[in-house]
Amino acid sequence: MAIQVAPRFDVVIEGARVYDGSGRLPFTADVGVKGDRIAAIGTLEDATAARRVNARGLALCPGFIDAHSHADMTLVRPDHAGILEPLVRQGITTFVGGNCGVSMAPVFPKHKADIFTFFDFFLGAPQDDNVHWSTFGEMLDTCESQGTLLNAGFLAPHGILRLNAMGDRNETADPVDLRALKGMLADCMEAGALGMSTGLMYFPGLASDSLELTELARVIHRYNGIFTSHLRSYNSDTMVQALDEVMDVCRAAEVPLQVSHLFCIPRLNYPLDRLAHHAINLASRLYETLPLPIPIDGLLASRMEKAFKAADAGEPIGFDGMPTSAGFTHLLAFFPPWTLQGGIRAMLGRLQDPVQRVEIRRSIENGDVAWPHRGRDSWSFNVFKVMGWDAAFIMSVTLPHNKRLEGKSLQQIGDESGRHPFDVACDLLVEEQGRVLVFETATYPGDPFVERSVLAALGNPHVSIVTDTILLGFGMPSHLFYDAYPRWLGGYARDRGVVTMAEGIRRATSLPADQMGIRDRGRVRPGAFADLVVFDERRLSSHSTAQDPAHFPEGIHTVFINGQAVVDPDGFHPDPLPGRVLRRGA
Repeated sequence: MAIQVAPRFDVVIEGARVYDGSGRLPFTADVGVKGDRIAAIGTLEDATAARRVNARGLALCPGFIDAHSHADMTLVRPDHAGILEPLVRQGITTFVGGNCGVSMAPVFPKHKADIFTFFDFFLGAPQDDNVHWSTFGEMLDTCESQGTLLNAGFLAPHGILRLNAMGDRNETADPVDLRALKGMLADCMEAGALGMSTGLMYFPGLASDSLELTELARVIHRYNGIFTSHLRSYNSDTMVQALDEVMDVCRAAEVPLQVSHLFCIPRLNYPLDRLAHHAINLASRLYETLPLPIPIDGLLASRMEKAFKAADAGEPIGFDGMPTSAGFTHLLAFFPPWTLQGGIRAMLGRLQDPVQRVEIRRSIENGDVAWPHRGRDSWSFNVFKVMGWDAAFIMSVTLPHNKRLEGKSLQQIGDESGRHPFDVACDLLVEEQGRVLVFETATYPGDPFVERSVLAALGNPHVSIVTDTILLGFGMPSHLFYDAYPRWLGGYARDRGVVTMAEGIRRATSLPADQMGIRDRGRVRPGAFADLVVFDERRLSSHSTAQDPAHFPEGIHTVFINGQAVVDPDGFHPDPLPGRVLRRGA
């Protein structure tokens, strides 16, 4: 008679309410983990296990997959685990970096100075000690050899490819440039890039045209990759054209499209723009005392209608959005692209020169923010013209005596010092050597009224939830870096009913996995990697705010990455680093 041997697992999670990531209703089961994979789902009370986690009364779901992050710019540092801890604490187990056309490779000698200047603006410090590679593949190899806290996929960065091929030339690519760009992109794809990202609102990506983008997309097609895009415009008057541009590119090249972090900036001509700005601020103040469910998401919904219908019809188009009221980027993105040419010394010289400073301000105030946004003074991210001088709030600076400015708007700083906000911006950039990150918003960071403007996007079934992380280890980060997914599931799904809990989890797990081509993650099923989050549905919440972001969420019980419990009731356990570098096709 055969002797029945009880199965053995490394971990058994007992009695959890399992959301499998598909969007279907949950079911109660035990989940057995062996090594880095889910080995069984069912009744495992007779199994032996090195560790048992009592999850009765708790929920279990796949680890959250953040499809739009800039955490790769920190991941390359040997000390990244402590900086990126807030991501794992909220249940993120995988992210995709290299977004908006920016990543830390390739870096070839010819234009290395331009590229390092670009890194400096974002990261607030020289990167000579962190970047020891030339190729994209060498960067991935470095990350693998030193270990990663989370699983990380990487996109080839169009903007950095352009700097490598063309330096800081603000012009369309000629045939020689195109050959260089296509060759570098093919090298990135061979090394395992998931696809290519574009930042068409930012320099240098804004200088590209549809011909260049289509030629590069055809390279992506050869490798079954994805084309992601921070659009050329999110302004209400030209956002539809910006969507049409990338949809046409991807149709011509037959590649999937991912449209990044959906939002819409109201854009009207003077004096209607000023009247609209005042009306939004007045409505925001009224909402603080009388929070009526005013529908203000129709503007974004109308701009997205054609793209959403194309996705409904089966076109390979995905989207992502953030549950917040403020975006964030570097302050120099608000300046005319020509001010950035010639390296940091030339840029700082222009800001210091009284005559050129007048010319820059004239470019901002009189520039024609017109499609296709490639002209000298027509870049779409002219936030000061479109949203007003009070639209920028300091996110991070590097000098100790300027830390008091973090969280304040340029307008507020100007009022306190008797300077125009433009002069505040120029003076601060000069003093900080260009190392200033900012929030941009129509009112103020954390405004619940403005946050309602993204409801239509966040409610759409094709939209993944993302953080747009830029974690540096200093400054005032967005609250999303601490609470994006607890905020989404606890606030939007459970409390407000924007989506069901099961659908909310799908949009943070299997949907981004499918959009990014990430295999065996984003689902709870036998054979999938054991990236799992055990959480308390009732307690899941956040104490993080825009003004005071650095608080871990409530209700996250245990987070597994590749079978290792990195977060549990006893704390944060990153050693050994459990993450993997995810290469296309692997």
